[in-house]
Amino acid sequence: MGAMTGENEMGLRKIIDLTRMISIVVLLIHFYYYCYGAFEQWDLTHTIGDRFLANIGRSGFFKHFNESKLVSLLFLAISLVGAKGRKNPKSNYRTSYVCIGCGLLVYFISGLVLSIKGLELTEVAQLYMVLTGTGYLLILTGGVTLSRIIKSKLSNEVFNRANETFPQEERLLTNPYSINLPAVYKLKGRTRKMWINYVNPRRGLLVLGSPGSGKSWYIIENAIRQLSDKSFAQFVFDFKYPELTNLTYNLYLKNKHKYPIEPKFFCVNFTRPIHRLNPLYPDMLQDLVDAIEASKTMLLSINKTWASRQGEFFVESPINLLAAVIWFLKKFDGGKYCTLPHAIELLQLPYDKLFTVLNYEPEIETLINPFSNAYLNDVMETVDNQLASVKIPLGRLSSPSLYYILSGNDFTMDINNPKEPKIFCLGNDPLKADALAPVISLICDRLNKIINQPGRHKCATIYDEFATIRASSVLRVIGQGRSNDIICIIAVQDYSQLKQVYSREEAEAIFNMTGNIISGQVSGETAKLLSERFPKIMQDRQSMSINSSDTSISHSKQLEASIPPSTISSLSSGEFVGITADNPDQPIELKGFHSRIINDVPALAEEKAAFKPLPESEKANDPKEIQRVFFEIKQHVQDIAEVVMERMLNDPAKEHLVIKK
Repeated sequence: MGAMTGENEMGLRKIIDLTRMISIVVLLIHFYYYCYGAFEQWDLTHTIGDRFLANIGRSGFFKHFNESKLVSLLFLAISLVGAKGRKNPKSNYRTSYVCIGCGLLVYFISGLVLSIKGLELTEVAQLYMVLTGTGYLLILTGGVTLSRIIKSKLSNEVFNRANETFPQEERLLTNPYSINLPAVYKLKGRTRKMWINYVNPRRGLLVLGSPGSGKSWYIIENAIRQLSDKSFAQFVFDFKYPELTNLTYNLYLKNKHKYPIEPKFFCVNFTRPIHRLNPLYPDMLQDLVDAIEASKTMLLSINKTWASRQGEFFVESPINLLAAVIWFLKKFDGGKYCTLPHAIELLQLPYDKLFTVLNYEPEIETLINPFSNAYLNDVMETVDNQLASVKIPLGRLSSPSLYYILSGNDFTMDINNPKEPKIFCLGNDPLKADALAPVISLICDRLNKIINQPGRHKCATIYDEFATIRASSVLRVIGQGRSNDIICIIAVQDYSQLKQVYSREEAEAIFNMTGNIISGQVSGETAKLLSERFPKIMQDRQSMSINSSDTSISHSKQLEASIPPSTISSLSSGEFVGITADNPDQPIELKGFHSRIINDVPALAEEKAAFKPLPESEKANDPKEIQRVFFEIKQHVQDIAEVVMERMLNDPAKEHLVIKK
């Protein structure tokens, strides 16, 4: 249909005006006919008008009292149908219907006035015409208001939530590796049930959320329950020990009979020690590269700014020195003293003894040579600076309890050994998080390297508050772990935390490589990066334009973000957004979700009430035993130095390697 021209509008307006004029004329004729006596007293009659009324009367037009009023009303209605009043957003149907209803009531009931006794004829006529006219005007006003109403009301929703809803996966998809979380979501104002199906968590799962968003309660704990039920060997880093450790231990007791070979449970913590662990267990150090990576993990965890300065002299030199000490202990007497406490104590030796002892091992000559040369050339400022950057931070770990825990061999970290699967919980102490970070980072880094091998039992590594430690080897687990049946779950509060501990490149790799992601409330850069991951959806858009002569409404569809950053920044506790990765045999078309996870609170409370306490170790909590081990390690290092010095002085081939100044 062509556009309405100005000429057409003018013609329509004239027809409407004519129809309304006919309506008014018919009503005036009605007044003249039924109030003729009053008009006669007012001297407003004429012979021509009387003849006109007589002719109309013979046609039956005034046969019934309300017939002429109905005809007038009909013409008024016709004129209102074509009326196009200027749209007004404040106009509403209720006001219009009230006006029309009251008008009709007054319009037709006004005839009762003509039967009133005791009033003069002119007074009755005036009252009747005023009431009928008032009813007529009310009907006219209501009809005009109807034409001003905007038929398509704009949405009253302030935050556009309903328009941002989209279909989500409602099927339950399971397999031997899947993690499935029940949830509800909203679609066009309706609440629907759904499932968050991580059918392939081996591609990595990144959990984000600010404190209190529900990461542990809704996601981490549910993941541990399902992985335990599916017979996974597990490593759990429990930042807020013993919350996750209690859960893991009791699930181990409940499900250990389901494993092909019953696993063993081990817990290393720094509050009330249960088991001892040597992260530098010599059989797990295959070559010098392992020692260098262990050294790098510890020192980069201590000096967070070094992560972005790798390759620089004053960063690499301390790393090489600590690596040389570790490798020396690995090779000396079959690795009998290869522990972190022995390495710390060895570094505290005087320069003469330290460099002499390290020169005893030819494999680390290239690592130690720059230090011994600088010392012999009396470049003491350089030597002091390099050794201080190792000795001072590691010296803070020189405590009896740490020495005791890190010098034992209650178990090895090959948790996915098919002949001896393990459930291993590593507990942190939030009050000592910074001091313990290098030790925990070393354990996590070594464990990732040990388990990432083919042909092992399926296992899962779960890191709560991953940004408090540095374990860059997790990148290889995410990249290669799928083929080795390893699930890696990483929980952090914000992307910016990762960049504080890791280099920007490493943080981006961790953030981008994980195939599965779930996030609670986060803001800033993290919310923007997440929003870009979600597919865009087609959303309805409406706009209204009002000017002095007209009001117009436009409708359109635009491709907009399904979950904008502002929505992610305002999520409630338990409300999550995310993307799932699928399998070729279990395709998921609707990978994105925005939902509220449902936990069975009474059942979880009942489960927690039935928890058994963690096992105790009397020996590990005996102060005398801890002190004995502490001083024994110190004596071991003095004995090592004396033995090596004696061997080198008695060996002509190595006598020249003794450092003397």
